[in-house]
Amino acid sequence: MEFTVGQIAGVLNGTVEGEASRRVDRLAKIEEAREGAVAFLSNPKYEPHLYTTGASAVIVSKTLELKQPVAAALIRVDDPYLGFTQLLEFYQQFTRAGKRGVEQPSFVGSNSEIGDEGYRGAFSYVGENCQIGRGVLIFPHATIGDRCRIGDGTIIYAGAKIYADTVIGARCVVHAGAVIGSDGFGFAPQPDGSYRPIPQIGNVVLEDNVSIGANATIDCATMGSTIIREGAKIDNLVQIAHNVEIGRHTVVASQSGISGSTKIGNYCVLAGQVGIVGHITLADRTTVTAQSGVGKSIKEEGQFVQGAPAFNLRDSLRANAVFRHLPELERRLLKLERAQEKSDAPEKS
Repeated sequence: MEFTVGQIAGVLNGTVEGEASRRVDRLAKIEEAREGAVAFLSNPKYEPHLYTTGASAVIVSKTLELKQPVAAALIRVDDPYLGFTQLLEFYQQFTRAGKRGVEQPSFVGSNSEIGDEGYRGAFSYVGENCQIGRGVLIFPHATIGDRCRIGDGTIIYAGAKIYADTVIGARCVVHAGAVIGSDGFGFAPQPDGSYRPIPQIGNVVLEDNVSIGANATIDCATMGSTIIREGAKIDNLVQIAHNVEIGRHTVVASQSGISGSTKIGNYCVLAGQVGIVGHITLADRTTVTAQSGVGKSIKEEGQFVQGAPAFNLRDSLRANAVFRHLPELERRLLKLERAQEKSDAPEKS
């Protein structure tokens, strides 16, 4: 694919400073780009590369003031990072546009409906009574169980497993190896100390524009639905237990685990390796820092929490600062105690 700088600026609603007729055919980092590439600059610490880059064009802020001449054509936009993201999306649409039709062998069960302009890779499986929307891409070895519903434009990557009765909205992405709808971890203890499996008869619902990372697992509800709300982004290797609800546009980073029946609010951020106990609620716009363990509900919106157990970020930072000085504080305390003991001792006659 080859475009002019002017065409790229048109896609981004930007303005060109320099030669709009230059041709570009790839995307690259500003520090690595060569002739024919488009790069971007959003972080000020990379600005020195702007004056040395070999890129044919660089996406920059409308407000950037140049400190010296630049060889590349500039595409000025309101937000370079967002602009480059739009360009990546544009590029991805073209690279995926060729994925159409059906590779053999593949299987579709009885009474299933599959929309036009889609793709089914070799060894993919679609069960009975499914409804698959228009332009859905199902890559090789993906499995979709009976009675699933998948919205328009969704992508199911290779080896993903979608259990029966799962509902997936439009424009979702389920990456390779993800498992959606496996049994929740429910076992009833018995008098003899053994455990009896509790049937998990619910399902999983992914609303529109949800992204599920590679090898993430989302358990079906015991009854009802495990729900991932619109626009939520789940990273690789995340475990979401039965009956959990993840709010709109919440992001959950890798290796985090959310226990059963917990409700995470809208616009929350869970950093890597966060653990959340079951049956609690996190208010909207809560941020939990990496490796924190949340053991109780967070009821006030916009809180930053840290630690295990997690508590207010500012208090946690203060506590950590004191913790590093504990040995010295202990020595000072012991010295004061010894001095006090001497002053309290009765004088010898």
